[in-house]
Amino acid sequence: MNRKAAGMVFTLSAAVVALAGTANAQNSRASAALDTSLRGAVESKDVPGVVALITDRERVLYQSAFGVADVETGRPLTSDALFRIASMTKPVTSVALMQLIEQGRLGLDDPAEKYLPELAGLKVIESFDKATGAYQVRPASRPPTVRHFLTHTSGLAYPFTSEIWRDLKPRAGETYPFGGPLLFDPGERWHYSTSTDVVGRLVEVVSGQKLEDYFRQHIFAPLKMDDTSYNVPEAKGTRLVAQQQRAGARMDGAIELQKPQLGLTIAAPIGGGGLASTADDYGRFVRMLLNGGALDGVRVLKAETVALMGQNHIGAVSVPALKSALPRSADFTFIADGRDKWGLGFLITADQVAGKRSPGSLSWGGINNTFFWIDPTRGIAGVIMMQYLPFADAKALAVCDAFERGAYQLVTAER
Repeated sequence: MNRKAAGMVFTLSAAVVALAGTANAQNSRASAALDTSLRGAVESKDVPGVVALITDRERVLYQSAFGVADVETGRPLTSDALFRIASMTKPVTSVALMQLIEQGRLGLDDPAEKYLPELAGLKVIESFDKATGAYQVRPASRPPTVRHFLTHTSGLAYPFTSEIWRDLKPRAGETYPFGGPLLFDPGERWHYSTSTDVVGRLVEVVSGQKLEDYFRQHIFAPLKMDDTSYNVPEAKGTRLVAQQQRAGARMDGAIELQKPQLGLTIAAPIGGGGLASTADDYGRFVRMLLNGGALDGVRVLKAETVALMGQNHIGAVSVPALKSALPRSADFTFIADGRDKWGLGFLITADQVAGKRSPGSLSWGGINNTFFWIDPTRGIAGVIMMQYLPFADAKALAVCDAFERGAYQLVTAER
């Protein structure tokens, strides 16, 4: 090599090193800004503690933990803390059922009563008198399908999402599977509900396995989600974040411990909630979905199944704001109230909001203020975990918003 060529190589090498140094510095600044934001929320006592993680398709880009795991003892919160992720269980349950659908063991448009006879002859509330509690029901116009339960269009509800479900007292001899009579005929509307509990029972009946056993064998073990379970081993109990809530009947005071605290075991796991997990474990779950159903050479779902789950499955129906009927949740407006859609287990973002996730992103959360999103367009996902009620607490949502904006700043610097 002559001196001129050698000089060019040296110049190019120096330029590459300089560019790499600039990118690393930008990334470091973005990470530091995220640290400052999350630490500040804890120091100002907006939230007691937070663990956050950002991943792309290949690796974790950011992970941090700030604050305390227990407001009474001041136990520090660590990155490997176990959180009760509540309704972030729902996407796991949905993935489980989609595995069985892939195998041809049931179909999306099968009537669910084909597998769960207790769903035959469901009734719809025709009228309800708030003053007296009197009500009338009628037969549903059609049987709900597997798809209806995966999309929360079955007609079911929750007591915290429906004043009727909260207040209705069934007459003697009347029983309603999965919580109560339907609010509407299947497919007519979207309403957040116990539908994923039905999905969980479908997994159990079709597979012949208990839910936790199925999850462990077909999802958690393949993905190396070693810290995710319904029943927390005693040896891991010290890593479990305390259940906390805002004080007062309206849950609008200072954050304190819930009393009593739940134990480590769940006698009868359900599909709609109950898992404990870490940010790292859930990060592996969302990274699998970012990669079209595979992680570290192990395939959990076919790529076409993951794509199907991310498509609109509610047609012209849309996802409205959540009006809470109980103090344990604040009213919650989604990213594009009345325009967002629902896939097979996920909320689908309709609009681009400056500095945040792309249209077509998938997301959901848990009632203790744990949240995630998956952005296939940008190839990133975020997981943020807090552990207190009420759901959608304004200060928790502000932390989530700042984290998401910081995540996209970090990714822009990284690339």
